[in-house]
Amino acid sequence: MVDQAVFAHQLFTGISRHHLACPTEELAGPWQAGVEGRRHEARGGARRRTAGAGARHQLVFVDRLVATLIHLRHDLPHSVLALLFDVDRSTVTRAVGEIRGLLAERGCAVPDRPGLRLRTLTDVFAHAQAEGVELRLDATEVQVRRPVAGHGGRRAFVSGKKKQNTMKATVIADSQGRTLWTDALRPGRMHDATAARNEGIAVCFQHFPDVKVLLGDGYLGLRRDHPAQAITPPRKPNKIALPQVHAAREEARRNHSSKRITVEHALADHKGWKQLTRWTHRREALAATYRAIAGLVSDRTANT
Repeated sequence: MVDQAVFAHQLFTGISRHHLACPTEELAGPWQAGVEGRRHEARGGARRRTAGAGARHQLVFVDRLVATLIHLRHDLPHSVLALLFDVDRSTVTRAVGEIRGLLAERGCAVPDRPGLRLRTLTDVFAHAQAEGVELRLDATEVQVRRPVAGHGGRRAFVSGKKKQNTMKATVIADSQGRTLWTDALRPGRMHDATAARNEGIAVCFQHFPDVKVLLGDGYLGLRRDHPAQAITPPRKPNKIALPQVHAAREEARRNHSSKRITVEHALADHKGWKQLTRWTHRREALAATYRAIAGLVSDRTANT
């Protein structure tokens, strides 16, 4: 069964055997602990029979992981995955929910630091200051379903930029375009700088004064509050400025864009997973899905 799972994993996601083994070893323990915890709660006490007794799982852990990866990568319906694995659709639904949550909690891999993962914004800033990494930050939006009429907060998801109902993800990458962190996602109407502030970036700037972050024009407020650390493109000079001033400004903007483009490459890696091109499921599950995909993408890019 393991060899079949590896073959299916390579077929549907294009990730090598090594990339399948790492999440398997890392997630098997927490998944088994969660299963035993639910059983303990259902029994109301300790187990009375030895481990291994009782009903067997219709879908073993490796198959659950593979089914979740296929679902994240290609957005195949649960009913189709149920046919592939010869189980009931509800079994696949439970499996995807369990494994997706575990993948989301892993965080992002750190290049050249096996076993170290970044889970919070503080972790990213601490790593950047210790290693002298210059960060790149940007936001992206994922289209979601329109909230039901009559419910409060319906307008919060209407993006002024996309003119659609979206949710916004803030992502940090390094100079090589390797994903280091993503937030818990915010409604699409929220401003990019506000979303970053709500994640505590101002506090991180105060506690890690040596960290510099390259930002776009949407983060001018952060540059105003943290001019030495939040770096945005230079503002447009006055119309009466000399031609060489305008030329110098354009050159500076090109240099800034060429450095910051790596975070755009990281966002493109995320959008390569079909579920993030347009989210058609429950909005409550999008945050965990995005963090799970970002962690999987970081596993690949950390080794390149």
